[in-house]
Amino acid sequence: MKDNTKITVIVVAILAGLAINGIYIGRSLQRFKRDDRTISVKGFSEREVKADFAVWTIKTRITTNDIIAGSKEIESNKNKIVDFLIKKGISAKEIIQQNLSVTDKLARDYGNTDIGGYRYIIENSIQVRTENVDTVQRVSKMTDELLKAGVVISNSDDYNPSVQYLFTKLNDIKPEMLSEATANARKAAVEFTKESKVKLGSLKKANQGLFSIMDRDASNAAQAGEGGYYSSNLNDVFKKVRVVVNIEYFVK
Repeated sequence: MKDNTKITVIVVAILAGLAINGIYIGRSLQRFKRDDRTISVKGFSEREVKADFAVWTIKTRITTNDIIAGSKEIESNKNKIVDFLIKKGISAKEIIQQNLSVTDKLARDYGNTDIGGYRYIIENSIQVRTENVDTVQRVSKMTDELLKAGVVISNSDDYNPSVQYLFTKLNDIKPEMLSEATANARKAAVEFTKESKVKLGSLKKANQGLFSIMDRDASNAAQAGEGGYYSSNLNDVFKKVRVVVNIEYFVK
C-alpha cells in the first residue's frame, strides 16, 4: 500500500512538473512570436539656420631676391591688411597673425638650381575669427581695395575657401529636432499599421539620430555622427541641419 502511494506521489509530481514546464514553454513561444512581429521606421527633421561664426584666412605672397627687402614688403602688406580690416569694422582682437614662411629655392633638397628669376618666396597668413558673420560677408567682398593699395591676396580653392561660415549651436536645436524626427517616425509607423491591419505596440528600440550640417544648396551626400558633420563646402552663410532617427516598434 505504501509503495502504491509513493508511486502515485511520484507520478503526480512528474505530471505537475511537465504541466509547469509546458506553461513556461508556451509563454516563451508567445514572447518569441511577439518579439518577431516588429516594424522599423525612419523619422526625419530639417532646419535652415544661419551661420554664427566666420573664419576668414587672408594670405599674401611676394617673390624676391633680397630677403631683407622682401621681409619689409611682406610686413608692409600685413599692416595694410590689418588696417583695412579694422577700418571696415573688424576688431583687432578678432585678427590673428598666423604663419609667416620663407621658401629658398636654392635650398631645395632635390638640388634644382633653376630658381625662375626669384630666389625667395615669402608668404604671410592672417586669420579673422569672429561671430560678426555679416561683417565678414560684407568686407570679404571689398578686397579689391587692397589690390589698389598694392596688396595681392592669394586665391583659395573650393576645398579650402578663404571664408568659412560655421554653425556652432547644434546642441541648442538638437532636442527639438530629435523630438520632431521621433514624432514623424511614429506617424509613419501608424500609417503602416493601418495599411497592414495590425495594431502598433510599444517601442522596441531607437537609434540615436545622425546629424548633418551643410550649405543650404549643397547636396546631402554624406551623414555624420550626433556631433554634426560639415561638408567641405562652407561658403554659404545659410546652412541646412538634418537628422534621421531609426525606430523599431512591436506590432500586435
